[in-house]
Amino acid sequence: MNAANSVWSLVLGIAFLLLVVVGGGLGSCAAYNSVRVWNAETAGEAELAQARQNRQIATLEAEAKLESAKLLAQAEVERAKGVAEANRIVADGLGGPEGYLRYLYIENLSQSQGKIIYVPTEAGLPILEAGRRGDGE
Repeated sequence: MNAANSVWSLVLGIAFLLLVVVGGGLGSCAAYNSVRVWNAETAGEAELAQARQNRQIATLEAEAKLESAKLLAQAEVERAKGVAEANRIVADGLGGPEGYLRYLYIENLSQSQGKIIYVPTEAGLPILEAGRRGDGE
């Protein structure tokens, strides 16, 4: 009986060992799969959070550009109003738009440094492109 008990003990030991090895293998596969799923979920949540953050950043940058463009447009309008007011003041001081245009024309002639020769005509209009005076002439 001792030999039979020994055989049964050996068979039971081997069966138990086989059960532990197979069960452990299956358990570790299940654990690996659940860890892999958890990692995938965590990575997906991180990507989603990053995408939301990137979208918020892009939205804020676009809003800043829009506000900047509006402020630049307002500044340009104010600058144009200032130029128009300055032109009006100068024109009124020179007797109206015709006087201002005459003043600008005379200023241009004075800044031409002798490259333009003005020949007055009966109608007060200059003769344009009558001939160019070269530097060597």
